[in-house]
Amino acid sequence: MAEFTLDCLGEACPIPVLKVQKKLPELKAGDVLIVNIDHSCALKNVPEFARKEGYNVEIEEVDDGVWDIFIEKSA
Repeated sequence: MAEFTLDCLGEACPIPVLKVQKKLPELKAGDVLIVNIDHSCALKNVPEFARKEGYNVEIEEVDDGVWDIFIEKSA
């Protein structure tokens, strides 16, 4: 299992979703992609996209208005 981080701070949609969409196919089963975001639109759209694609998603607020979205690639 490996962890990868995407820094999407300061970027509004659809940029974070496009970055996630590009990165996820590179991951192997069990890998985790951590997406750093600070826009509420990305907080809604990134997890929605990942769940629709069948990934496990968890969200953690790391600071006021800043979130980490954990996307785990399943088998």
